[in-house]
Amino acid sequence: MNIKHLQLFIHLCDSKSFAKTASAMHVSPSALSRQIQKLESETGQELFVRDNRSVELTPAAKKLMPVALKIITEWQSFYSQLQYEEQELKGEIRLFCSVTASYSHLPELLSEFRLRHPFIEFKLSTGDPAQAIDKVLSDEVDVAISAQPDQLPAKLKFETISEIPLSVIAPAGVSSFTQALQEAKPDWTQIPFIVPESGTARERANTWFKSMKIKPNIYAHVSGHEAIVSMVALGCGVGIAPDVVINNSPVKEKIHRLKVASIKPFKLGVCCKRSQWDNPLVKALWQVAQNTYIVS
Repeated sequence: MNIKHLQLFIHLCDSKSFAKTASAMHVSPSALSRQIQKLESETGQELFVRDNRSVELTPAAKKLMPVALKIITEWQSFYSQLQYEEQELKGEIRLFCSVTASYSHLPELLSEFRLRHPFIEFKLSTGDPAQAIDKVLSDEVDVAISAQPDQLPAKLKFETISEIPLSVIAPAGVSSFTQALQEAKPDWTQIPFIVPESGTARERANTWFKSMKIKPNIYAHVSGHEAIVSMVALGCGVGIAPDVVINNSPVKEKIHRLKVASIKPFKLGVCCKRSQWDNPLVKALWQVAQNTYIVS
């Protein structure tokens, strides 16, 4: 059955006037008459008894009415849903973050985002957080979860989602430098350090070394904070790493935090190029990040 025919039928059942229905439904009286005749032909039943003055419903029309109403209601619901889905954002966002961020911050962000925008897909890549800014600047990714550098490039837009403290950590077990660490004033030149190779965490480590007047004995420069915690747990040296990485490490029971002067925390956030701000997918992710995280 034609939906338009059913709509005309329902209106005519209510108005009981071909002239009124033709006018209200923007068809000519002759066109209305032809379409009602087609409906009668499809049902094999006469639907209206009409004369020059009135239109009356036949028993068949009265039976058809609830069926027609149900069909039209379901069609309108289906059509509205289609229209809604067509208006929904669709596409792909290329996202980069560290391995730790992929389970410490990303799940909360994406679970809320997926509820609001189910048709947007993510292409996720993980790696050294020190690479995040460069990956955004080089257009390898659209958005990155990254530490905010001391000097944010002018091309970038940054939204803070968390503040990340850093700690100085040492092996929980016995190591070649255990005794040196137990001194009231450790000779830091005799203690091997494992530090980030680059990035904001490395900048914070360098600032801490200067404040402590330490000329560090660098045992290893490591890309990826997770490996720093693992190397410290193995007794390779003293490390400097973000607390979120330490707390989520599978070897966290094999290290302990040293009671030393605090290291300035860094801000973690989502970043993108300002030229991407016109991208509705990126803007949608940004809005969810702003509403999901409350940073004091």
